[in-house]
Amino acid sequence: MNSIVLDASALLAVLADEPGAEKLTPELLGMATSSTVNLAEVQGKLLRRGMDPDEAWEAALSPLREPSPFTEEHAKLAGSLVLQTGMSGLSLGDRACLALGMTLHSPVYTTDRVWKNLKLGVRIHVLR
Repeated sequence: MNSIVLDASALLAVLADEPGAEKLTPELLGMATSSTVNLAEVQGKLLRRGMDPDEAWEAALSPLREPSPFTEEHAKLAGSLVLQTGMSGLSLGDRACLALGMTLHSPVYTTDRVWKNLKLGVRIHVLR
């Protein structure tokens, strides 16, 4: 395994030391990436909690080995996932995370339990 992909909820769980975050060991976090779409989502949530923009951006990046740019390939795949995930109510951020995991052939980590039922050809780990 070369990398793991964290969605916004997994990043926020790590940052706030929420239940389930302990499953993301230092070894796993050393392989972690996240879509820049998810990083924007995390930064926004941290801003709403009172952080300044630069501080929130650095905090969002802190658990990751490196961020992954949201590419044209990811955009096309994330848009197409609407057909496969329609009734699950996944956001663009959710689909961006899944698209990244699918293109990297890497497992994705989330706290969103509805992802357990997805059959997309990517391994999904639900933290709680």
